[in-house]
Amino acid sequence: MSETAESIAEPLSYHYGVIARAIDRIADRAPEQASLEEVAAGVGLSPAHFQRVFSQWVGVSPKRFQQYLTLDHARRLLAERHSVLDAAHASGLSGGGRLHDLFLRWEAMSPGEYARGGAGLTIAWGWFDSPFGPALAMGTDRGLCGLAFAAETGREAAFADLAARWPKARYLEAADRLEPWVTAAFGGGGETALHVIGAPFQIKVWEALLRVPTGHVTTYSDLAVAVGHPSAQRAVGTAVGRNPVSWLIPCHRALRKAGGLGGYHWGLGVKRAMLAWESARLDEAV
Repeated sequence: MSETAESIAEPLSYHYGVIARAIDRIADRAPEQASLEEVAAGVGLSPAHFQRVFSQWVGVSPKRFQQYLTLDHARRLLAERHSVLDAAHASGLSGGGRLHDLFLRWEAMSPGEYARGGAGLTIAWGWFDSPFGPALAMGTDRGLCGLAFAAETGREAAFADLAARWPKARYLEAADRLEPWVTAAFGGGGETALHVIGAPFQIKVWEALLRVPTGHVTTYSDLAVAVGHPSAQRAVGTAVGRNPVSWLIPCHRALRKAGGLGGYHWGLGVKRAMLAWESARLDEAV
């Protein structure tokens, strides 16, 4: 079979795997510029085939993408795309919180439901390919309640992390129940629902994160102001780190005021790749 025919026949999951491995290799070499030939060889494709697949999925060439993975990219984001959350709030969760053509329906548990640790809930789970490595999705009949990335933590640790948040829930492997929501989450069209399980303060912080537009960033101090506790930056940082639905509730868009990436629960390499991916696609759409 010719390379062109192979490209047409390749499933989307294969493209996800190729791009995830390529992003890892590019990020590992940042701020150096890895050559097209080097990255292509690392994922087992010819340079021409790799460039075509990468550009189709990410929206820019591999060389251009590398520019978004440099160490000072976070500082440039703060200087150029620092989102003021009060202004973003005017557009609502379906405006500032949009992810491409995805509309998020948001529902939070009551404090009493949260305090019961998931008792009475059945949480479906499944593993999926994603732009940022293996993704673990969990959800109830009302929407996704968990989305984790295991590229740096490993699958067992990621599963244990999410499951420990709702220790009294019943867990059922049922990826088919979650697939439409997960497909939409990574740009496949449609909509997804969120069933967010957290303490009231955490939910306030996560709601503020949803007001940060795609390709923009905010700071932990801005989030503290947005939730009405300007001196509670440490508590806000903890709430950001405990966000159960990564990517859709965009905790990767929270940076330190000085321009540093800060922490990321699923690994700084994943956070850096997410910010670069969003910046690349936003710039191409302008």
